[in-house]
Amino acid sequence: MPSSSAPERYLTIPEVAERLSTTERFPRRLVAERRIAFVKVGRHVRIAESVLAAYIAARTVQPVRRFRSGYGQAA
Repeated sequence: MPSSSAPERYLTIPEVAERLSTTERFPRRLVAERRIAFVKVGRHVRIAESVLAAYIAARTVQPVRRFRSGYGQAA
């Protein structure tokens, strides 16, 4: 049966580091501290694109909108 979506792509540590604009040490630390889900294929570590996207989305901080009351109003 053909699938309607493309199969999941798994990224290497260097690819994850490139997408995060960091060194390879950072994603390796995420894996070592079990802060991101990963797959081990033999001795190789892979991280699914969807997992990386979820990790980024969960840590995205939205800007705070400040309302200034009383400023700029004529008396």
